Amino acid sequence: MSTSTVTVTTNQQTDQSILVAPENDTKITTAAEDEQFQATARGDRNGTLKLRGIPVFTEMHEKRKWMKEHMAAAFRFFGRQGYGEGISGHISMRDPVLKDHFWMNPYAKHFSIMKASDLVLVDSEGYVVEGGAQAPINEAGFMIHSEIHKARPDVVAAAHTHGIYGKTWSAFGRPVEMLSQDACNFYGKLSVYDSHGGIALAQEEGQQIAKALGEDNIACILQNHGLLTVGHSVDEAAFLFASLDHACHSQLMADAAAANGFPKKIIAHDVAQFTANAVQNPHNFYTEFQPEFELTVEESNGRVLQ
Repeated sequence: MSTSTVTVTTNQQTDQSILVAPENDTKITTAAEDEQFQATARGDRNGTLKLRGIPVFTEMHEKRKWMKEHMAAAFRFFGRQGYGEGISGHISMRDPVLKDHFWMNPYAKHFSIMKASDLVLVDSEGYVVEGGAQAPINEAGFMIHSEIHKARPDVVAAAHTHGIYGKTWSAFGRPVEMLSQDACNFYGKLSVYDSHGGIALAQEEGQQIAKALGEDNIACILQNHGLLTVGHSVDEAAFLFASLDHACHSQLMADAAAANGFPKKIIAHDVAQFTANAVQNPHNFYTEFQPEFELTVEESNGRVLQ
């Protein structure tokens, strides 16, 4: 990711016993000023038609409302993708008003019927507080996501489910190969957690996952478990999750063909890096999700926003 686009500063002395996200921890260039992002599209000759990217808010309660609507849409998108499996799977999102709190999905509610009003606000210790739906959350979800938010002040949202392709590929404990242009979304930004401590009901498992994710990666394959993606918006985390799941699906099919004598062609380093430099951008990954957001609002007759 271009260092001119995203600058992350981390205070190493921060007390990691709470979720801390100081106002200036993450600085993202506005969409209009982000040359890397604007280069992905062409407007008019005068240069006045520009991509919009992540909107800027001056009132944080309005931002909270907007973020919750997009979070609910992300869940419905996950429902369409078939990522639900019983009580498993969760998205967390840092609250813009109470920066040591974050939003999560309620326990055992199907992704496909999620609304903004269903989302639960929890404090730094994972306890449900006033301001959101009064419903329990998944304990394992808190253990994973809270440690990620502690370790990564730049992360606004994190997504994890047990999608069939991601969890199947995770059994190999390997990153995906650069088999396609879309796989380059993760070039140089994908790690592997090559252990599995069972269901994450202990803080230590969450800490190990956060450590494996690393300081600036956007995704991690959790061996024998599934996928984890993070983003500067919930839209980014959701898009990246689906993109990585698709890459795992592609990898499984390509390896099956290769086992029958069809050699794979891997994208060369310089081409993969060139592609990654063009797309690994918070505004771009946010924008990649917007067709799904609009479809979700349309298909739900706006109920997802309620």
